Amino acid sequence: MAFGHAGAALAAAAGFAIGAAGPELASTAQAAEFTSQYTSADLKKCRKIGSTKVGDSELGAAWSCPGVAGYVVAVSEDDLRVAVSVGKSVRAAQREPAASQSFGPFNFAYETVEWRSRAGPPFAIIQRWNISDNAKPGKDGRPGRTALLIVTRLPPGPVCHVAYVDVAANPDANVLARQAADETAARFDCAKDKIRVVGQRGRAIELAADRVQ
Repeated sequence: MAFGHAGAALAAAAGFAIGAAGPELASTAQAAEFTSQYTSADLKKCRKIGSTKVGDSELGAAWSCPGVAGYVVAVSEDDLRVAVSVGKSVRAAQREPAASQSFGPFNFAYETVEWRSRAGPPFAIIQRWNISDNAKPGKDGRPGRTALLIVTRLPPGPVCHVAYVDVAANPDANVLARQAADETAARFDCAKDKIRVVGQRGRAIELAADRVQ
């Protein structure tokens, strides 16, 4: 009986220790569940793979930038409007829906690419874009700038825009974009689903209105 009581006491003590540590361990595991990696799509450092010229003027070009997990980021520009896609090769990226997703106003994408993953290969990227605002020019007379975070889903399945976050309208824009990537990207149907607007709507969303629900 003494042995039984001792065993019970030890089990109880062990159980208490596990119970006390359990939430902390679970919390740590949960916190590490989603992660971000960062790469650069600085076009000055990426590999230029083609261009369109009229006389001496370059009207469009395409670049290949290194990503993570064997992916490349394919950036194309046509008449001061860009598109960004991802694939295991430039050719694969150029066949994806994202390769033709851009906006009516002039625009460009910033160089930092954030890759979201969860104990495996990345499932989405987040990138900050600028959309020119002709209705609200700056002090220099040039079109104003409006910032938009774009969440793009990755394979398996097609590569396409999933969600937009208006940076000026949302102080926590980065947090919202990551939440949208983590919660939406994997189950987003590029053929059927409308791109989500996450958070408050501002001028950037107005300029992207033809692509959002």
